[in-house]
Amino acid sequence: MKKLLKLSFTLLMASSLFACGATEKTATNTSKEDSQATEQEITISHSKGESTVKLNPKKVAVFDMGTLDTIDKLGIDAEFALPLKSIPSYITGYENSTNAGGIKEPDLEAIYTFAPDVIFISGRQEDFYEELNKIAPTIYVGIDYKNYMQDFKTNVTNIGKIFNKEDLALEEYNKLEDKINEAKEKVKDIEEKALIILTSGGKVKAYGSGSRFGFIHDIIGYKHADENMYKDGEEPTSHGKEVSFEYISEINPDILFVLDRDAVVGEDGDAKSTLNNDLVNNTNAVKNNKVVMIDPESWYISDGGLSAVNTMIEDTISLLK
Repeated sequence: MKKLLKLSFTLLMASSLFACGATEKTATNTSKEDSQATEQEITISHSKGESTVKLNPKKVAVFDMGTLDTIDKLGIDAEFALPLKSIPSYITGYENSTNAGGIKEPDLEAIYTFAPDVIFISGRQEDFYEELNKIAPTIYVGIDYKNYMQDFKTNVTNIGKIFNKEDLALEEYNKLEDKINEAKEKVKDIEEKALIILTSGGKVKAYGSGSRFGFIHDIIGYKHADENMYKDGEEPTSHGKEVSFEYISEINPDILFVLDRDAVVGEDGDAKSTLNNDLVNNTNAVKNNKVVMIDPESWYISDGGLSAVNTMIEDTISLLK
């Protein structure tokens, strides 16, 4: 009996030692794996906070079309969840991506099921930030129009860092910066004054310096047709300032930049019909054939993307070629 008890005790001790050894080994392996995982992550700072994401993520949800534009330009390969109905026509090859809902109303269930490694959003999805951030690290890439080029550069280079394309991203940004500097040289001695307007559903909105389309004044350097657009401390907004045809006639711009919103949101109407009246037709811009129809997708849907910004620059200097 004593021998049996002794044998049982010996087996119990051996079993305990084996278990301890296994636990220590597992802990050691887990520690190494955690260390490797940490080495393969990157922390990105943005206006909503900080997001730690996997390097070179393979499953990506994108709601900001400027980001998708840049991802496409950099040739990044991944599986995507996107607001399929809102992808600009010039960005192709994503038709079989997961449908992530509308550009203003993400489908949270679909995104959760997709299980992305990272999510990119901007102003149109800002109200969903907290909910999306619970699903996966969510990076806010909205651009402050008063700080356009710096925010644009930050977004492009951050995308490059995340997807191991940092050198290429910086190279592409530098090309655009050079192109902007060339455009500035062409515009700096032009005395003609410009007005930027958006038409939508028969209505007209104007945009000045510091606004959504202030790029034309603030970055390229066109002089303002209306230097007093924002009065009494009024701040420019992304929605613009609603104006009348009488206003356009009174301001009498030498150059008129026009964005046709109806062309990209599917509403009835078009800019040419909306603006075809005596008040607008008698402006210097129309009489001298200096009306520029700027690309609505690049300026309104995917602004802040590498290809979009290139198109924006081209639009601003199209009269000077």
